[in-house]
Amino acid sequence: MKRKINQIKVVGFLTFALVCFNFNFGISTAAQETNRQRTVEKPTLTLIPTPKPTATPKQTPLPTVSPTPFSTPTATPTPVQIQTIPDLQSRINSILARPELRRGQIGVKIVSLDTNRSVFEMNAEKYFMPASNMKSYTVAAALEKLSPDFRFVTSVFAPGLPDASGTIRGDLTVFGRGDISLSGSFNDSDFYKGLDALASKIAQAGVKRIEGNLVGDESYFSGNPIPYTWEWDDLQWNSGAEISALSINNNTVKLSVKPGAINMPCVVQIQPPNAIYRTLNQCSTSNASKKSDIKITKKLDLNVLEVSGTMPPGDKGFDGTITVSHPADLFVEMLRGLLVQKGVVITGQNRVIGTKDKVISTVASIVPAVEITKLESPPFSVIAAKTMKPSQNLYTETILWTLGEQGRTIPGVASSLAGPNPFTNPKSTSAERGVFVVQNFLKEIGIAPDSVIQWDGSGLSRHNLVTPASAVQLYIYMARSRYAQVWRESLTIGGVDGTLQNRFKGTAAAANVRGKTGTIDQVSALSGYVTTASGERIVFSIIINGVNDVRLRQAVIDEIVVALANFNGKTN
Repeated sequence: MKRKINQIKVVGFLTFALVCFNFNFGISTAAQETNRQRTVEKPTLTLIPTPKPTATPKQTPLPTVSPTPFSTPTATPTPVQIQTIPDLQSRINSILARPELRRGQIGVKIVSLDTNRSVFEMNAEKYFMPASNMKSYTVAAALEKLSPDFRFVTSVFAPGLPDASGTIRGDLTVFGRGDISLSGSFNDSDFYKGLDALASKIAQAGVKRIEGNLVGDESYFSGNPIPYTWEWDDLQWNSGAEISALSINNNTVKLSVKPGAINMPCVVQIQPPNAIYRTLNQCSTSNASKKSDIKITKKLDLNVLEVSGTMPPGDKGFDGTITVSHPADLFVEMLRGLLVQKGVVITGQNRVIGTKDKVISTVASIVPAVEITKLESPPFSVIAAKTMKPSQNLYTETILWTLGEQGRTIPGVASSLAGPNPFTNPKSTSAERGVFVVQNFLKEIGIAPDSVIQWDGSGLSRHNLVTPASAVQLYIYMARSRYAQVWRESLTIGGVDGTLQNRFKGTAAAANVRGKTGTIDQVSALSGYVTTASGERIVFSIIINGVNDVRLRQAVIDEIVVALANFNGKTN
């Protein structure tokens, strides 16, 4: 009996040991599977045998496993170093220290618009040729004195209204006041669209027949249509177009010169086609081994164009713009063609009258003219942008001359006693009176009268002189003007449009800097606004004179502006 009991105990012990073994193995297997998923080395499990049936089996404890994170911990970021004003000044000085600049003259003025603190200046009160930075002074004065809503008006006069049959008995006279929007630049490159609007108004006024001449009256402006201080080699290109109260297509024509068949004349075309221009084509098509050497020469004060030289087959040729002398002649010819297309019969000739002719005809006439219709330009806010962004010289000169004629209606200008007043001199020109209006405006806003010496409106004259300090003062005033938004929208944007379209791309100044460029031989300038990396608004003017390399001049200016855009400090 006792032996049987002992056998039962042995069987019980073995059964208990087997159950414990299976239990521990299950736990170990589950732990191993979990740890395998966590890429942790598997723990070793050891079973300790018991020498006596009564002993309690020992369980080896599982090791504690720390989970491995699924991503690599990031390093502590290095703090961004905040720049100081001395840091910025040091950077600008290093840019200006290039040895290639040593023989030139550089003027710089940089001011915070938010704190009014001067950030950097060099020769800020010295004179510099501004090139097209001169436009800033002219357009700003016009915005303030004429307002963004001002419109140029072209009136159509006749001895009387058209009769029941639509007949005008006498001359039909178009009196221009400098509307520069009658151009493809305002009308999707269409040469005729702007002027066609005037022709349509004449037809809509009931005019079907003109028993007299079609007269273009450009007497609104007085003075030489080409400013005396312009250089002659500028005058055949679009930058030197002459001023007229009857402007058409920027007072230029499009010229195309392409190769023809070998040993045959080149193909020369002028757009729009007209009878005003005469072309002398002495250009021939050479064999393919020769390079193009064509020469284009416009006769001064004549609409005669000489094209000479040779051009090989397959050459891309020449496409450009050439100025028109006496553009009112082209205006009247194109208007006549458009009127004829609308069924208007004109029995007389084309005529153009200026200031002197107007005095004679006014004395001779005893019948007051009747305005039968008129055409208004887009508002000046639109024209300002069309002037500043592409840096259009003709538009700026026309704006200056318009200020000279409108100045009589501007309070305090015509009666001003500040120096000789051209409004009291009957022999003064539109340009002289316009400069007087600009100078009065600059004096009103606190700019020293001797800091801006102005000879034209656009800056093409090499006689203009300004200080960088005066440009910054002007831009600060306009940023706070009642017309600040219109002014800002007139400025070219870095990397986006106008004369800055191809500059500043890929930098912090792209779509940030706004301003007015200036470029003539030996001169580059840029004045405007830029926002720093810390959000502060900066006003600057940088003018370089006497450096021959235009790319170098622009690179220096651009590096300074980018340094301003990257500045992450504060000026206060």
